[in-house]
Amino acid sequence: MDEKENPDAVPPGTPGAGENICRKCEGSGRIEGKECPDCGGTGKVNTGIGGG
Repeated sequence: MDEKENPDAVPPGTPGAGENICRKCEGSGRIEGKECPDCGGTGKVNTGIGGG
């Protein structure tokens, strides 16, 4: 896994997962004027809920 990737991110549609604000860009979708690599510019990521 790339060190820049969000270790909590899971593919959309994963059972036991939900949409959350991206921690890397704090939901803005941008870092230093560029698209956030974790969320792809959406400001949101899918993460497991309750260890899912």
